[in-house]
Amino acid sequence: MTTTVPEAVPQPETILRYNNVAAAIHWLTVVLLLTQVYVGFTFHNMERGPERAEWFTWHKTIGATILVLSLIRLAWRLAHKPPPFPVELPRWERIAAVWNHRAFYVLLIVLPLTGLLTVSGGANEATTRLVGGIPLPLIPGISEALGDTFGGIHELLVRVTIALIVIHVLAALKHQFVDHSRAEGRMPPFRERDRTPTAPVN
Repeated sequence: MTTTVPEAVPQPETILRYNNVAAAIHWLTVVLLLTQVYVGFTFHNMERGPERAEWFTWHKTIGATILVLSLIRLAWRLAHKPPPFPVELPRWERIAAVWNHRAFYVLLIVLPLTGLLTVSGGANEATTRLVGGIPLPLIPGISEALGDTFGGIHELLVRVTIALIVIHVLAALKHQFVDHSRAEGRMPPFRERDRTPTAPVN
């Protein structure tokens, strides 16, 4: 199977950027995901009790929100083509960027689902409660042992997600401070640096 190379087009004076809706969804997802990582590791290391249960309720609520937002984001992405990369961005970096984004789409949907499968394992009720008492339907027929298996998968995917976040951030820093690439301006509110040549002084 051949890999499709992401599009790159000449942009001599300006760079095409993600629209405001895509940017808003992106940054909201970033905030929720980082918050979720913090909440998840915090409650995971707590002793069982009311305080841990409250943190876990927030973890479930943020996870459900990320799932809904990710589905909205995917629908928006399928309906709106992303901005092309600048032509000077190497082919391998364009391919890596596209597959990094695709992996994020998969993980941001699969992670909440594996979390739901974990909570559903051996449950005696049809729903679990989110913040505000909102009922979230559980998946029937999941044994406790299978729920534990999905719990292990969930934790593994969390670590994969953290690794992808690190790679994504390092790539952005590389574009910004090492390559001074025009790709740095694709995502608002970041802007491309002014590359207009300075006129000679007479």
